[in-house]
Amino acid sequence: AGAQFQYLAVQKTGTQQNVGLIQLNRPQALNALCEGLMEELRQALEAMENDPQVGAIVITGSQKAFAGRAGCLPTPHVLGEGEVRCPTSFPFAAGADIKEMQNRGFQESYSKGFLSGWDKVSTVRKPIIAAVNGYALGGGCELAMMCDIIYAGEKAQFGQPEILLGTIPGSGGTQRLTRAVGKSLAMEMVLTGDRISA
Repeated sequence: AGAQFQYLAVQKTGTQQNVGLIQLNRPQALNALCEGLMEELRQALEAMENDPQVGAIVITGSQKAFAGRAGCLPTPHVLGEGEVRCPTSFPFAAGADIKEMQNRGFQESYSKGFLSGWDKVSTVRKPIIAAVNGYALGGGCELAMMCDIIYAGEKAQFGQPEILLGTIPGSGGTQRLTRAVGKSLAMEMVLTGDRISA
């Protein structure tokens, strides 16, 4: 797609170079969705939407996510100050960047339009596919649900663990999750923080 990004790897692929591929590339933070990554994602999506050669877009985590576990702990563990260690060290997206958000109050978040550009995925007019084969938690699950299609690999895990931090999903997750899995399972996931597999 031409532009250089810090948190994304972007290219056109396919035999006719008509598939836009966006890989989240922030492995040191388990692809946590910080403002910089989401701004780059918005820019990449706009470029692909305006490119007449691109017919569909795929959003995925690092290619290493498809290689399996990387020798970490068998279940996610909070280590302190929002640091989480997961069995797959290169997930689709481990969620929003809690360290970036933790000191923001309601007034600051509201007045500065926090999360205002996060819904770009749901407004693109070309089909977007989420390719998930790792953790898609919190904001990562919400990002996947904004896509038109989700392809989930054997190691895919989806969850809305915000309740474990004393909050609820904030980017349309409660509404999208209910439509995707039904009210009962959505309530269970949102109120317990439990994950589901593909």
